[in-house]
Amino acid sequence: MLPDSQDQDTETFSRKFWRNCLPRLKYHNPAVPMTVNRTTNQTGPALMTVHFTSPEAAATIKPEISSTTNKQTSTGPVPESKAGPPTERTEVINMKHRQDSEILEQLLKLTKAKVVRPTAEEQREIQEMEEQNARSERDAAMMAEVNATKKREAEILEQARGEVEAMQD
Repeated sequence: MLPDSQDQDTETFSRKFWRNCLPRLKYHNPAVPMTVNRTTNQTGPALMTVHFTSPEAAATIKPEISSTTNKQTSTGPVPESKAGPPTERTEVINMKHRQDSEILEQLLKLTKAKVVRPTAEEQREIQEMEEQNARSERDAAMMAEVNATKKREAEILEQARGEVEAMQD
């Protein structure tokens, strides 16, 4: 039996994969049907099943492109995924006790997927966002310092008022 902390780590790693990696995979592969079936049994196996089909069968079924490719953002519920082409074979990835990066690496290796590198413009945007985040952190630290100074001054004034009232009594 595993200690509780290892079970929680497994749950955390799997959750990180579903929350961080899966949305990126769906965004960059809108025509690939992806569904998630979660279980409530956290002590059971943490398995990801990948279904493969033949290219001919995949070509006969035209999957709907997800709304992430549209400029318009929908506020309504997301429609359920439709069944893809018939499965030719399946492969299983055990996610138990694996980091989210290991799970992604194994999925990429299994599916022979290629990592999409950011373009020069995307690299520039990423750098701008990182710079903006750094400025934001500096501004937040500066404002925290200003607020702390104001709070100290208010406390000193309040204390001084209390001393003046005590002297008048």
